[in-house]
Amino acid sequence: MSLFRPDIDRIAGYVPGEQPQDTGWVKLNTNENPYPASPLVAEAIATAAQRLHVYPDPLGTSFRKTAAELFGLDPEWILPGNGSDEILTILVRTFVDAGELIAYPYPSYILYETLAELQGASHQRIPLRPDWSWDREAASLVTRRAKMVFTPNPNSPSGNRWSDDTLRALVPPRGILVLDEAYGDFADQPHRMEQLASPVGHQMVVTRTFSKSYSLAGMRFGFAVAHPDLIAGMRKVKDSYNCDALSLAAAEAALRDQDWMLANRARIIATRTRLNAALRKLGFQTVDSQANFIWATHPTGQHNAIYEQLKSRKVLVRYMRFPGISPTGQFGTDQLLDGLRITIGTDEQIDTCLIALAEIVNQLS
Repeated sequence: MSLFRPDIDRIAGYVPGEQPQDTGWVKLNTNENPYPASPLVAEAIATAAQRLHVYPDPLGTSFRKTAAELFGLDPEWILPGNGSDEILTILVRTFVDAGELIAYPYPSYILYETLAELQGASHQRIPLRPDWSWDREAASLVTRRAKMVFTPNPNSPSGNRWSDDTLRALVPPRGILVLDEAYGDFADQPHRMEQLASPVGHQMVVTRTFSKSYSLAGMRFGFAVAHPDLIAGMRKVKDSYNCDALSLAAAEAALRDQDWMLANRARIIATRTRLNAALRKLGFQTVDSQANFIWATHPTGQHNAIYEQLKSRKVLVRYMRFPGISPTGQFGTDQLLDGLRITIGTDEQIDTCLIALAEIVNQLS
């Protein structure tokens, strides 16, 4: 007899990207920022470390004020979290009962599915078209029944961004639309929470992370932005002290140094443009990305072999496979969409990756 809940026995669990512990890797697999955080972050951590004998502010008041000022909102619209993944967990636990429906695009961030299963909720994939756009009619058949719809924007693994009109059409009549903007700062037109002022804004929650644009993947910090009524309910669910003193201090300092973040953002976007052109020159098909990574497929379809060859050269990208969907959009248990998601690293890292890819592609042809 198993001691686990049936829901835990049934699921496989989310598998994060590889994190090699030895040195010498060109690591382009988990969408980390290749550039360091603002120097103000280290100063803030050193100051906060002097008070580790007391609990942190359970509401993260100072951080909330700084974030609210940036977005032109009241602090009551902000909820800090231990990474945006914790915010996603809080959302599910706050708004979705066992048996209720969680919907999300597919292919996208598979953690949504895991969170639904942990809650005992039902879940349904909304197939994206081959060009990564929504079939609005098909989507509405699902979203009208959903209690929560997760939408990463920009999407992962594709990197494309959907229009505001498209997103508003996904709001469930009696539920919540979660706009997961983990990569939002890398879009050509970064989102400034305008959606929350729309007629359906009271049913939307925007989530953000500091792991990408602010170079704080090692700190684990994120936040939600939503109407204060929604935030008040989410506060009931979060752990008492869900954010530690060091991460709160680091996040606030990073947020205050917008010039540093924007300079790194500009470098990443420039490298993204160069990588996209180089991949296409090597014969890859790519999506015009609005994130800090590029989704690439090759006509040979030998994506796993390319991944393994890169790995043998200590160049690590993310090989991703999505059962149940083909590149033509036709579904079936025997169908599979796979490809390579390549994080935008430094120019030196990208050059190393491209040299290796050129050698590998020549061997495949």
